Amino acid sequence: MLNILVTGSNGQLGSEIRELINEIPSQAENDGELTSFCAPTRNLAENNEHYFFFTDKTTLDISDKEAVNKFIDMNKINIIINCAAYTAVDKAQTDEKNADAINHQAVKNLAQISKEKSIKLIHISTDYVFDGTNHKPYKEDNATAPKSIYGKTKLAGEKALQAINPKNSIIIRTSWVYSSFGANFVKTMLSLAKNRDELSVVYDQVGTPTYARDLAKTILEIVPKVKNENVEIYHYSNEGVLSWYDFAKEIMKMTKRECTIHPIESFKYPTPAPRPHFSILNKSKIKKDFDINIPFYKDSLDECLKVLGERR
Repeated sequence: MLNILVTGSNGQLGSEIRELINEIPSQAENDGELTSFCAPTRNLAENNEHYFFFTDKTTLDISDKEAVNKFIDMNKINIIINCAAYTAVDKAQTDEKNADAINHQAVKNLAQISKEKSIKLIHISTDYVFDGTNHKPYKEDNATAPKSIYGKTKLAGEKALQAINPKNSIIIRTSWVYSSFGANFVKTMLSLAKNRDELSVVYDQVGTPTYARDLAKTILEIVPKVKNENVEIYHYSNEGVLSWYDFAKEIMKMTKRECTIHPIESFKYPTPAPRPHFSILNKSKIKKDFDINIPFYKDSLDECLKVLGERR
């Protein structure tokens, strides 16, 4: 029996994992290794051999090591998928204490517990650990240099996990996450377009969107395959390259919104936290090590818009 803890389960990624667990029973006979990830209830998914425990900050404070230890012992957790994060990028600039508690100290707690109890740990990080000045896709071993408090606390969490080095643990960096759950760029654009004929969106920040559902599928697929002595870092986003302006244009095109998108430079849309101007991630390593296929961003956006009931 494997007991799997998913933290941050009400966020975009955690919600998508929960949704996938709900769907897997009907596919179980044909999904190979995914057969074991089945049958949910509200907070616990189970089949004959595997159980999922979905928690958020109200049910488990992962910055409280004693509470985490107690939860893990009581529920005999074997695997942790840490989706929890302080993701309010601008707010973090003046709330470093809380950002550090979740993005750094909590990760340190999970790493220490994972090492002590031989638990497999999958931790989610971000492209914000880079400064965004590259001219070719970032590889996992490229130098990090975060510009924002959010990026600095996420990098501190990565370094803590690497220093403690629990066996069978990985870090997955991702970028531009969106979903049918929670607040994100896609839903913001759709909401604004309902009441406006024109929108201005930055064109000088380039990257690749990540449909959280695709990342959730990948995590569930690779969990049984994670076997490493030292912490490994992987990059994941959808395929393709575009700016936020291009992304907004594609959203309007797919939904047939009569909303004109104007390109603007970042300095015309100042934010408390600086954004990376280049966030393209090289995904060769995760594709090679786990033999996975990554969808093109337009296909994934199309799927998300259909879920939202917005595809025209």
